[in-house]
Amino acid sequence: MPSTELNEIKANFIQGLSQISQFWGLPKSMGAIFAVLYLSPNALSLDEIVEETTFTKGAISTSVRTLARMGLVHRQTKLGDRKDYYFAEDDFYKVIRSILKGRENSEFSRAIDSVGATLENLQASPNQERGAEDWVFAENRVIEMKSFFDNLDNLVHVIAALETMNQNTVQKVIRLLKK
Repeated sequence: MPSTELNEIKANFIQGLSQISQFWGLPKSMGAIFAVLYLSPNALSLDEIVEETTFTKGAISTSVRTLARMGLVHRQTKLGDRKDYYFAEDDFYKVIRSILKGRENSEFSRAIDSVGATLENLQASPNQERGAEDWVFAENRVIEMKSFFDNLDNLVHVIAALETMNQNTVQKVIRLLKK
C-alpha cells in the first residue's frame, strides 16, 4: 500500500493531467485515466480505474476507448479473467506519432481542405465587393489560417519523418536547434 504522501502526490498528478486534458478540449476523465495508468506498475481494470479517479464507469469506459484509439492506452486480457485491463503507453515519441498520424484522417484533411477552397473562392470571385474592406479582411484572415495549416502540415511531416530516427538522434537535432 503506497504511503499517504505518495497517494497525495499521485492525486496531484492526476489532477494536473485532468486539467491539461481539459485545456486541450478533451474530457478531464481522459487525463485522469492516463495519469492513473501511467503511474500504475500493473494494468488496471475499468473498476480499478473508477476507484482511482472517482469518475463514473460509463465516463471511464468511453474515455478509455478514445484513449486506445489515440494509442495512449492499450488493452490486455488475463488468462481465466473476462475483464479487460489497460496500461498506458510510455513511449512519448510513439504517442506523438500516433496523434500526428490522425492528421491523415480523411475528416481532418477535408476540414483543412475547406480552408483552401474558401481561399480559392474568395480569390476567384468576380464580385464587385472584392475590394470592399470586409472582403479584404476575410481574405486576409483565411490566408493567415491557410498559412498556419500549411506550416502545421509541414511540421507534421517532419515529425513523422523523425520516426526513423532514434531518440538520441532527435535529442542531438534539438540541441543543435537551440544554439
